[in-house]
Amino acid sequence: MNMTNTYEMIRNAANAVSSLQGCSNEKINDILMQTSARLKEKVGDVLCANEADLMKMDKSDPKYDRLKLTEERLMSIANDMENVAGLPSPLGKVLMEERRPNGMLIKKLSVPFGVIGIIYEARPNVTFDVFSLCMKSGNVCVLKGGSDAENTNTALVEIIHEVLENNGLDKSLCVLLPADRESTSCLLQSVGLVDLVIPRGSKALIQYVRENSRVPVIETGAGICHTYFDKYGDKEKGRLIINNAKTRRVSVCNALDCLIIHRDRLSDLPYLCGKLSESNVKIYADEESFLALDGSYPAELLFHSDENSYGTEFLDYKMSIKTVENIDSAISHIGKYSSKHSECIISEDDKLVDFFQRRVDAACVYSNVSTAFTDGAQFGFGAEIGISTQKMHARGPMALPELTTYKYLITGEGQIREK
Repeated sequence: MNMTNTYEMIRNAANAVSSLQGCSNEKINDILMQTSARLKEKVGDVLCANEADLMKMDKSDPKYDRLKLTEERLMSIANDMENVAGLPSPLGKVLMEERRPNGMLIKKLSVPFGVIGIIYEARPNVTFDVFSLCMKSGNVCVLKGGSDAENTNTALVEIIHEVLENNGLDKSLCVLLPADRESTSCLLQSVGLVDLVIPRGSKALIQYVRENSRVPVIETGAGICHTYFDKYGDKEKGRLIINNAKTRRVSVCNALDCLIIHRDRLSDLPYLCGKLSESNVKIYADEESFLALDGSYPAELLFHSDENSYGTEFLDYKMSIKTVENIDSAISHIGKYSSKHSECIISEDDKLVDFFQRRVDAACVYSNVSTAFTDGAQFGFGAEIGISTQKMHARGPMALPELTTYKYLITGEGQIREK
């Protein structure tokens, strides 16, 4: 498809905004429930489309797990959409109300952005998450998926379009652009048509969008996640948390990349890492932690770390280890290598936990909890449109409130400004 046609698709999305503004919250909820039900009916069709995409990808590619859909995962996606339908609308909320001395009334009201563009890679679950959150928050969505998931995304959007048209709505409320690079360029240059762009994917994708977009961008940065096992950490909690954060799903942004351990607890390191070997996790350890693991962790999975071992989002069954002398050194290491996504401390000392959580600069800072919980659904948001690692407007899991902006409504009785 040429760029002219792509711009036309984006223009159609912008023109559809007004039709969505006329939809009641009840109708939107009904559409989301119908879409969820239709997905459950068409699981077989979606899995066939997904299999066609999977056949083009090497199973050893870390993206393979992100791309792969199963009946269980599709049921979860459908249920997340139902959860979004059950949430209160974020629109029309009075965020501030003040009567000025001259009698003028000022209200600050939550409203939709309008058109939100999402650029994502081999993550077909994003298609339904974005649609449900955008519909619920009164926004039109323009989807730009990767070529890796082209068949899957097409099958999912066909379901959405079917439900929209059955309800007398414009199918351009959800637009799927062609899976080519030219479409990305069109989207990023659509000033006046697209109000916001959110990239979800690799560090390279996010950097490209940030550097080339003329449309405002909310970054969903790479997840370089650390867990610090403190001098006063509980080794039973630590063993389970470390294993879960690393191995639950290695291809997601909240997966553990670096374990930081207090020097006084190196003798517990073989136990803390014991379950990791069951998943064949490769460990890149500094000198002290290497010596602590040597002979107890499988030799074929244990390697000496180098500078590239830190500050890396592995997205694979790989993890680095850094030994520190105190909590200050742990925080310093995190500050140097963190992507400000999700960081964790394992400790039974409440004062040190409080110190860590206050000092670490990240969107989500955990104590004695796996970083795997950085997820909109797990936070009770129904779903998420991404994990923001920036500090403007939105930070952490972005859901319904983060997909709204606001406007001021000013009411008077003929007041004029004298000066």
